[in-house]
Amino acid sequence: MMRQKTALITGAARGIGRQIAISMAKAGYDIVVNYRSDREAAKEVCRIAKACGRRAEAVYADMGVLEDIRRMYEKAFDIFGVVDVVVNNAGISSEVYFLDATEEDFDRMTAVDWKGVYFSSQIAAKRMIEKEVKGVIINISSNQVMGCWPRATIYAPTKAAVSKFTRNAAMELALKGIRMVDVAPGYTDVGWEPGDIRLEAAKRLPLRRFATTEEIAQGVLYLASDAADYITGSTLTIDGAATLPVVAANDFV
Repeated sequence: MMRQKTALITGAARGIGRQIAISMAKAGYDIVVNYRSDREAAKEVCRIAKACGRRAEAVYADMGVLEDIRRMYEKAFDIFGVVDVVVNNAGISSEVYFLDATEEDFDRMTAVDWKGVYFSSQIAAKRMIEKEVKGVIINISSNQVMGCWPRATIYAPTKAAVSKFTRNAAMELALKGIRMVDVAPGYTDVGWEPGDIRLEAAKRLPLRRFATTEEIAQGVLYLASDAADYITGSTLTIDGAATLPVVAANDFV
């Protein structure tokens, strides 16, 4: 009899993380729904998962605080025993110009977007090895690693660190039967209100639209599946060609 698999998704109360958690529950995973500020939203995700016949638990952790991360995993391990798939989704995208950035901006974004991913992955991998689980760790980076946007002199380098970390750690973890990959979304429609200035950017993309959260979640599901068993240390970019080189005479202009 096959053991029931469990997925832990950080930053899963809202946006992309919420959809990843729901999609994984619908695909048959029990889920751990990490949240920091919106407990009710996390509990709603759990209710949706339970309606699919899955076990689900909302667990608080500030992903920029190592002790919180440790406690989150302790609770997850107490309830589920082991986590088969980790999706390090939690992140802060604070848009601030280089000349206006403060030490607080730098420390907070770096702690959540980079340090949190590192130690979440480490704790999960150690447990996978201890329990002899051939697990998968999926890190959410960004297409800003390849592209260049203003007001991202902290955010983009943290995501570049995540992407490079994924490659280096994947090489070490492969010997233990653990895969690590990253997904690099571009602009994704997370429910921005009509009139939001960011929506104007869709008109300048080759596909003339943003990604849906469901499309990002489907990429994560694929990488977590046995169908992707030979994929590790790689990046799946889902950005509608936003970071392809632009030439003077392209067909979509």
